[in-house]
Amino acid sequence: MIRRLIALLILLWGLGFAVFALTLPRPIGDRQTDAIVVLTGGAGRLDRGIDLLARHQAQRLFVSGTDRTVRKKELAVRTGRPVALFDCCVDLGKESVDTRSNATETAKWLEAHHYRSVRLITTDWHMPRAHSDLNRALKGYDVTVVPDAIRSQPGFMTLFTEYNKYVLRLVAAPFGY
Repeated sequence: MIRRLIALLILLWGLGFAVFALTLPRPIGDRQTDAIVVLTGGAGRLDRGIDLLARHQAQRLFVSGTDRTVRKKELAVRTGRPVALFDCCVDLGKESVDTRSNATETAKWLEAHHYRSVRLITTDWHMPRAHSDLNRALKGYDVTVVPDAIRSQPGFMTLFTEYNKYVLRLVAAPFGY
């Protein structure tokens, strides 16, 4: 009986991993939202967020997880965008250190600005966990989270590690972790 249960769990884990790897989220097209949130840490994320902001796809952009020493002017230079765009419409979150704290930091920012819709930008393999954590952090607050994934070419170990983190978060979340 125990062996069958263990075999079933392994089978379910394996099937879940296959679905996870084969159905990575994709970028969405133009869709207006109140805000855009970019989670730092991956190529193309910030550029996509700034491009959407410059095209008036949202009112403001929040960059969660920036280093405490980073300034808006530096990001403007790096992205080739006017400093005025950053001064008017970009906020830098400097309190988060991981995906869960990104979600907490972002939820506080969204609530403070009373936004009802947000485009979440992160890498495709990171989106399921980031989206899940943000929805959990926003519990009780009526906001629509629109996932907008940056396409990548993740290797097996990246997918394997991220899938396990995602499953662990799903299992631990009901217990407050």
